[in-house]
Amino acid sequence: MIKKQKRAVFRCSACGHEEPKWLGRCPACSEWNTLDETAAAGGGKSGGGKIPQAALSLPLSSVDPLAGSRVSSGIPELDRVLGGGIMTRSAILVGGEPGIGKSTLLLQAAGAARTKGRILYISGEESAGQVRMRSDRLGIQGDRIEMCCTGRLETIESALEAVKPVMVIADSAQTLHTDEAGLVPGTINQMKYCAFSLISWVKEHDAALFLSAHVTKEGLISGPKTLEHMVDTVLYFEQNDGDCRFLRAAKNRFGSVDEIGIFTMGDQGLVMVEDPSLLFLVHREGELPPGVATAAVLEGTRSLLVEIQALTVPAKGAVSRVFSDRVDSARVSRVAAIIEKHLGLRLSDQDIYINVAGGIRITEVGVELALAGALYSARVGVPLPAGTAITGELSLAGEARPPRRLPSRIKTSLSLGFDTFLCPQSPAGNLKDREVQDAGGAREQQGTGGAVKIREVRDIKAAVAALFQQNPISEKIKK
Repeated sequence: MIKKQKRAVFRCSACGHEEPKWLGRCPACSEWNTLDETAAAGGGKSGGGKIPQAALSLPLSSVDPLAGSRVSSGIPELDRVLGGGIMTRSAILVGGEPGIGKSTLLLQAAGAARTKGRILYISGEESAGQVRMRSDRLGIQGDRIEMCCTGRLETIESALEAVKPVMVIADSAQTLHTDEAGLVPGTINQMKYCAFSLISWVKEHDAALFLSAHVTKEGLISGPKTLEHMVDTVLYFEQNDGDCRFLRAAKNRFGSVDEIGIFTMGDQGLVMVEDPSLLFLVHREGELPPGVATAAVLEGTRSLLVEIQALTVPAKGAVSRVFSDRVDSARVSRVAAIIEKHLGLRLSDQDIYINVAGGIRITEVGVELALAGALYSARVGVPLPAGTAITGELSLAGEARPPRRLPSRIKTSLSLGFDTFLCPQSPAGNLKDREVQDAGGAREQQGTGGAVKIREVRDIKAAVAALFQQNPISEKIKK
């Protein structure tokens, strides 16, 4: 009896359209060279496919609420970013540049996770011996970690059924492949097909999945964007110019995306930075140089003080440019336009350079007032007063708006020895006395003996006058 061969079709990697033969251009989406050969899915009676089982439903009131409980990863910084721990039946995608520490973080999480079952570590890039060398260097006891060094999906599925793990780690998504998704490994179809198979398995078996993935030159996860929609959480691992690593959530179905995890990379792997207050400040003696301001910002539930550094030089061309990779360049341009409109200080003929000490990326609106102070100081060449922390949002009308959780920012400034805190007026007109007392400060009193002087301003003109103790602009600079 002659065995019937599998029928092959050509599927478009952009839109999923199928054709019985190869075409140079997809007739559905008009993309060129996107049709990849893949095995046709069997279905119905003629294809010999399995008859799908009827879906079972149950009342929502009968669902056990503990079925969606969390387990600790053993790494508090990772738990913070995840929203309190690893959610069962969840899929987590971790992206980052090569060598940044994705494999180290996942291996440390595998060794420290507070789970009772076994953990399956799937390595498609390294051998078992290489993973063992890293675990010995990190001091990880691997008694409950099962190794599976392959990228072939069929082998991984066999290991899953044999081990029945409570946590699955796949390093990385680009190495997964199966013959069912085409003949060429590493394609978009391969990643989508294999990732969906692993996600389906962990959701059916009350487990959790970690997928690591490489990023492109633009910093986005390499592969299909739909891969991010398939998972529950997307984490990005970033690095500054030194040894600091920042873990951020770009998507989180079970928590906030505002939290940030801070690590340092050393000989013993990733070490958590539990108190990052002094990590982003530069210690100096005497007055500050022009163009330097200290901003009180929020990163999730944390209050941080970061140093904003600004530099303005005459534009080398007909159009001024903004060079800023740690603060959004559009925000810098908007603040510069507010300064030029409401203070009369010309910045449109200047090239603007913005940096954040420590290399952290700031996305919070509370940095705008400090950014305006740094730009003004850099342009006029007059330093800001030392020991002053600044926070606030700026409107296009030049008004200063108070950011959220203002007392928390004041507490952090007080604990680090700052004696003056410049902020917008609260909606009630000023800070409540109880809030000020809880922050350890006293309104309009010099910051000595554990007190901080809180100065409230209405707009950018009042802020510049309070910072520089002078009129906002001189005729010489205005011209």
